[in-house]
Amino acid sequence: MSTQENPLRPDFRERAKANDVPVARLIGFEASEVADGHATVTLPAGTQHANPMGTLHGGILCDIADAAMGIAFASTLAPEESFTTVELKINFFRPVWRAQLRAEGTVLQRGRTIGYVECTITDEENRLVAKAASTYMVLRGQNAAGR
Repeated sequence: MSTQENPLRPDFRERAKANDVPVARLIGFEASEVADGHATVTLPAGTQHANPMGTLHGGILCDIADAAMGIAFASTLAPEESFTTVELKINFFRPVWRAQLRAEGTVLQRGRTIGYVECTITDEENRLVAKAASTYMVLRGQNAAGR
Protein backbone atom coordinates (compact mmCIF):
# COMPACT_ATOMS: atom_id res chain seq x y z
CA MET A 1 0.00 0.00 0.00
CA SER A 2 1.50 3.37 -0.97
CA THR A 3 1.50 6.50 1.16
CA GLN A 4 -1.17 7.98 -1.12
CA GLU A 5 -3.44 5.02 -0.27
CA ASN A 6 -2.74 5.28 3.49
CA PRO A 7 -2.66 8.92 4.64
CA LEU A 8 -2.07 7.81 8.26
CA ARG A 9 1.39 6.46 7.38
CA PRO A 10 3.85 9.34 7.01
CA ASP A 11 5.91 9.56 3.86
CA PHE A 12 9.52 8.31 4.24
CA ARG A 13 10.78 11.86 3.66
CA GLU A 14 8.72 13.11 6.60
CA ARG A 15 9.91 10.25 8.83
CA ALA A 16 13.55 11.06 7.94
CA LYS A 17 13.09 14.78 8.67
CA ALA A 18 11.46 13.94 12.00
CA ASN A 19 14.22 11.42 12.83
CA ASP A 20 11.46 8.81 13.10
CA VAL A 21 13.66 6.05 11.66
CA PRO A 22 14.20 2.80 13.60
CA VAL A 23 17.88 2.42 12.63
CA ALA A 24 18.57 6.02 13.72
CA ARG A 25 17.10 5.28 17.14
CA LEU A 26 19.03 2.01 17.39
CA ILE A 27 22.42 3.49 16.53
CA GLY A 28 21.82 6.97 17.92
CA PHE A 29 22.27 9.22 14.90
CA GLU A 30 20.19 12.23 13.95
CA ALA A 31 19.51 13.91 10.62
CA SER A 32 19.67 17.67 10.28
CA GLU A 33 20.22 20.36 7.69
CA VAL A 34 18.16 18.61 5.02
CA ALA A 35 17.99 20.72 1.85
CA ASP A 36 17.67 20.14 -1.86
CA GLY A 37 20.36 17.55 -2.56
CA HIS A 38 22.14 17.87 0.78
CA ALA A 39 21.78 16.31 4.24
CA THR A 40 23.80 16.08 7.43
CA VAL A 41 23.71 13.24 9.95
CA THR A 42 25.39 13.50 13.35
CA LEU A 43 26.39 10.76 15.78
CA PRO A 44 27.94 10.93 19.23
CA ALA A 45 30.14 7.83 18.77
CA GLY A 46 31.03 5.97 21.94
CA THR A 47 31.95 2.61 23.40
CA GLN A 48 28.54 1.15 22.46
CA HIS A 49 29.65 1.42 18.80
CA ALA A 50 32.99 -0.39 19.26
CA ASN A 51 34.29 -3.37 17.34
CA PRO A 52 36.30 -6.13 19.11
CA MET A 53 39.47 -3.98 18.91
CA GLY A 54 37.77 -1.12 20.75
CA THR A 55 37.50 1.31 17.85
CA LEU A 56 34.32 2.40 16.10
CA HIS A 57 32.88 -0.40 13.99
CA GLY A 58 33.12 0.37 10.27
CA GLY A 59 29.49 -0.61 9.79
CA ILE A 60 28.45 2.34 11.96
CA LEU A 61 30.32 4.68 9.61
CA CYS A 62 28.56 2.98 6.69
CA ASP A 63 25.20 3.50 8.43
CA ILE A 64 25.64 7.23 8.97
CA ALA A 65 27.08 7.73 5.48
CA ASP A 66 24.20 5.76 3.94
CA ALA A 67 21.70 7.80 5.94
CA ALA A 68 23.22 11.15 4.95
CA MET A 69 23.44 10.18 1.29
CA GLY A 70 19.99 8.58 1.20
CA ILE A 71 18.31 11.57 2.84
CA ALA A 72 20.16 13.94 0.48
CA PHE A 73 18.99 11.92 -2.51
CA ALA A 74 15.43 11.62 -1.15
CA SER A 75 15.28 15.42 -0.95
CA THR A 76 15.44 15.51 -4.78
CA LEU A 77 12.52 13.14 -5.37
CA ALA A 78 9.05 14.01 -6.59
CA PRO A 79 6.15 12.96 -4.29
CA GLU A 80 5.36 9.87 -6.41
CA GLU A 81 8.98 8.69 -6.52
CA SER A 82 11.01 6.51 -4.20
CA PHE A 83 14.51 5.05 -4.53
CA THR A 84 16.77 2.15 -3.77
CA THR A 85 20.52 1.87 -3.25
CA VAL A 86 22.41 0.22 -6.10
CA GLU A 87 25.93 0.53 -4.70
CA LEU A 88 27.75 1.91 -1.68
CA LYS A 89 31.52 2.31 -1.24
CA ILE A 90 33.41 3.67 1.74
CA ASN A 91 37.04 4.43 2.56
CA PHE A 92 38.19 4.65 6.19
CA PHE A 93 40.98 7.14 6.95
CA ARG A 94 41.40 7.21 10.73
CA PRO A 95 40.29 5.18 13.73
CA VAL A 96 37.65 6.56 16.07
CA TRP A 97 37.11 5.69 19.72
CA ARG A 98 34.82 8.49 20.93
CA ALA A 99 33.88 11.44 18.75
CA GLN A 100 31.10 13.70 17.62
CA LEU A 101 30.80 12.58 14.00
CA ARG A 102 29.28 14.56 11.16
CA ALA A 103 28.33 12.87 7.87
CA GLU A 104 27.51 15.28 5.04
CA GLY A 105 25.85 13.83 1.96
CA THR A 106 25.67 15.78 -1.30
CA VAL A 107 24.00 14.78 -4.56
CA LEU A 108 26.53 15.26 -7.36
CA GLN A 109 24.45 13.83 -10.22
CA ARG A 110 20.70 13.38 -10.41
CA GLY A 111 19.45 11.82 -13.61
CA ARG A 112 15.97 10.57 -14.41
CA THR A 113 16.77 7.05 -13.20
CA ILE A 114 20.25 7.05 -11.62
CA GLY A 115 21.82 9.40 -9.08
CA TYR A 116 25.29 9.65 -7.58
CA VAL A 117 25.92 10.96 -4.07
CA GLU A 118 29.07 11.47 -2.02
CA CYS A 119 29.56 11.77 1.73
CA THR A 120 32.33 13.13 3.91
CA ILE A 121 32.52 12.05 7.55
CA THR A 122 34.48 14.27 9.93
CA ASP A 123 35.01 14.44 13.68
CA GLU A 124 34.55 17.41 16.03
CA GLU A 125 38.02 18.69 15.06
CA ASN A 126 37.01 18.60 11.37
CA ARG A 127 39.44 15.74 10.67
CA LEU A 128 38.49 13.46 7.79
CA VAL A 129 37.39 10.09 9.19
CA ALA A 130 35.89 8.50 6.08
CA LYS A 131 34.60 9.23 2.60
CA ALA A 132 31.74 7.35 0.94
CA ALA A 133 29.94 7.29 -2.38
CA SER A 134 26.67 5.72 -3.43
CA THR A 135 24.59 5.16 -6.53
CA TYR A 136 20.79 5.25 -6.30
CA MET A 137 17.99 4.19 -8.63
CA VAL A 138 14.77 6.21 -8.76
CA LEU A 139 11.63 4.08 -8.50
CA ARG A 140 8.27 5.05 -9.95
CA GLY A 141 4.81 3.57 -10.31
CA GLN A 142 4.37 0.03 -9.00
CA ASN A 143 8.10 -0.19 -8.18
CA ALA A 144 7.74 2.73 -5.74
CA ALA A 145 4.50 1.51 -4.12
CA GLY A 146 4.70 0.80 -0.41
CA ARG A 147 8.22 2.16 0.04
